[in-house]
Amino acid sequence: MTAPHRKAYGDILATVGNTPLIRLNKVTEGIPAQIYGKAEFFNPGGSLKDRIGVAIIEAAEKSGDLKPGGVVVEGTSGNTGVGLAIAAALKGYRCIFTMPDKMSDEKVRLLRAYGAEVIITPTAVPADHPDNYVMKAKSIAHNTPNAILSNQFYNQANPEAHYKTTGPEIWEQTEGKITHFVASAGTGGTLSGVGRYLKEKNARIKIIAGDPEGSIYAQFSRTKEMEPARPYKVEGIGGDKIPDTLHFQFIDQWVTVSDPDSFKMARRLAREEGLFLGGSSGLNVHVSLQIASKLKRGSNAMIVTILADTGERYLSKIYNDDWMRENQMLEPERVSVGTLLELKSDEAPELVTVAPSATVRQALNLMGTYNVSQLPVVDDGKNVGSIAESSLMAQAVAKPASLTRPVREVMDDAFPVVDADAPLEHITTLLSREIPAALVQSDGGLKGIITRYDVLRQVAGIR
Repeated sequence: MTAPHRKAYGDILATVGNTPLIRLNKVTEGIPAQIYGKAEFFNPGGSLKDRIGVAIIEAAEKSGDLKPGGVVVEGTSGNTGVGLAIAAALKGYRCIFTMPDKMSDEKVRLLRAYGAEVIITPTAVPADHPDNYVMKAKSIAHNTPNAILSNQFYNQANPEAHYKTTGPEIWEQTEGKITHFVASAGTGGTLSGVGRYLKEKNARIKIIAGDPEGSIYAQFSRTKEMEPARPYKVEGIGGDKIPDTLHFQFIDQWVTVSDPDSFKMARRLAREEGLFLGGSSGLNVHVSLQIASKLKRGSNAMIVTILADTGERYLSKIYNDDWMRENQMLEPERVSVGTLLELKSDEAPELVTVAPSATVRQALNLMGTYNVSQLPVVDDGKNVGSIAESSLMAQAVAKPASLTRPVREVMDDAFPVVDADAPLEHITTLLSREIPAALVQSDGGLKGIITRYDVLRQVAGIR
């Protein structure tokens, strides 16, 4: 294969396209097909949408709609805005973008870094509502002098860009051996343009569309009826209306995928394949694996899917464990008793104990020194009892002579003992007002103590 970038480029726009095709190996183990990802994050703006950004602006220039000093307006999930902003920066145009509030902060900051004005709109409004991000963009374009609406959902320069570039690249890179093409539809431009090109080359190639649960596209393809969309978290794909740039005649099959499946696959791709991607790429690969798993061995299938953008735009979401758990997309973190013990303060030794022969006075001094309210009584490494500050103080006030008594004469029952690798839930069932603490053992020895207060701090997230 010819080495890339052997000559200098005139500007950044010349680097759009000609992205590599990368085979997936770890996530495809046991799958009877080759699966390749078209690595669109290699584009200068980090996404597939760089292709249509420059294509739309150049088409508007050619038609005369976009004049020098003009304004480019678009409703975008972020990536199209970046593609437009890069082209606009070089060509001297101003950009105004509207974005739904479900989009990541990284995307907003990135657009502003390119000099664009970004207006955030509510996600949970109907497609025809004035505050919908697409309707808001139309209004701004109408009321702004010398402005054009990029209109990616209806602008045929969008699928045409993929017909002229993405489709031919995939055909050439696979030497015509591709059997399935998998992508998800936002505007539908990728599926429409690439699907049209590949079908012209070989009508037997299957074009598979992935769709997030909540989008109306897959349902509409089956029933031709419009039903209300439901909220979903994956960004940049799916929709609540049918765009003109989505050409259903080139699509053979639709597959619906949940947010958790999309995001978990994106995280797997980073950890197992070294590919740091967004949620739509996770959805695309999830669909590819589903399709591949149903193929017969020896079918010589070659599946190509779109790796749409970089995961750097989702650090606050997909790659944030807290966000994933808050949105019920990640199993709750398993905290063991030993883990909780490690999180405790270093101010005191891991385990402060008192011997049964020590006096009550000595026990109280220990409690005061280490600021603890209970102590296990340990004899020859064995937990034989426990004492609590409150009961000892009550006895000392009532009978001062009790301060000289040995602990064995006043101690309470021993604290329960749990293994360090036991789940935290196990210890919470043991502790109560009557049993305020439990001892932790590991490798046959006592390692520390967990109190009701320690558990409360963990549950409340206090460190």
